[in-house]
Amino acid sequence: MSNNIVLGDNQYGKAEVRVVKVTRDTDRHQIEDLNVTSQLRGDFQAAHLEGDNGHVVATDTQKNTIYAFARDGIGSPEAFLLRLSEHFTSGFEWVTGGRWEAEAYSWDRIQAHGSEHDHSFVRNGQEVRTAVVVREGATTHVISGLKDLTVLKTTQSGFVGYPRDQYTTLPETTDRILATDVSARWRYNTGLDVAGTDFNKSYDDIKALLLEGFTENYSHALQQTLFDMGKKVLEAHSEVDEIKFSMPNKHHFLVDLTPFGLDNPNEVFFAADRPYGLIEATVQRDNTAPAPIAWSGIAGFC
Repeated sequence: MSNNIVLGDNQYGKAEVRVVKVTRDTDRHQIEDLNVTSQLRGDFQAAHLEGDNGHVVATDTQKNTIYAFARDGIGSPEAFLLRLSEHFTSGFEWVTGGRWEAEAYSWDRIQAHGSEHDHSFVRNGQEVRTAVVVREGATTHVISGLKDLTVLKTTQSGFVGYPRDQYTTLPETTDRILATDVSARWRYNTGLDVAGTDFNKSYDDIKALLLEGFTENYSHALQQTLFDMGKKVLEAHSEVDEIKFSMPNKHHFLVDLTPFGLDNPNEVFFAADRPYGLIEATVQRDNTAPAPIAWSGIAGFC
């Protein structure tokens, strides 16, 4: 057995830098709100093995760079991360790549006296937008996504035909509530023209397609609905190679009201937060090349 101990894969950076950019070029202000993580990869062996920090771009420097770049505007989380990746890989020759991640939080204008206010906002809690840029040498991967998008339909869903054994107590049903928190991430082609891509428009369209896909068709299982949602996105967006989902089945159980002399015609439910079914899957084109380095570090997706 060898006693040689060597340094394996490594990265480092500044995590969860909260940056809010307010654009004030007119009386009608704009707000952009991000949580950014920067991690660098490259020749950092001497720092680990010899305590030589000659190649260590301080995490504080990475934080300051994020704030400085925000001064010129953000535009979209993806575009902002791409700017950071270009800066660090071109500015330091020993930085060969890295991983940059962001969560974006939406704000809506407050309605005041029948119109949208110019500089007062209310947090939009519908979902959190996500973005990841992974750069390795000359290859750049862009992954967009969202999480905590809670959806529910009150009918057109059932669950029957599953195997039964001595531990199965779940009754079959052809009419149930289907609810889930959608977490989805989609990877763009590596040949994507990032300069010519409107990531904000693409995000809005893909989110709308996911919601439409959830509503369409009778759902025989959450797995089927998941696939329908992913297929709808890939059919409409040739620039997307694959989309990954992680979706809990938020169970709603019919309450027995007979002890109170009442019927319950599928109207009163107990919403259980745990335990829950957890459905995860990738929907992809049949000729999609795997990109494991792009997904490394993204937990909760198969």
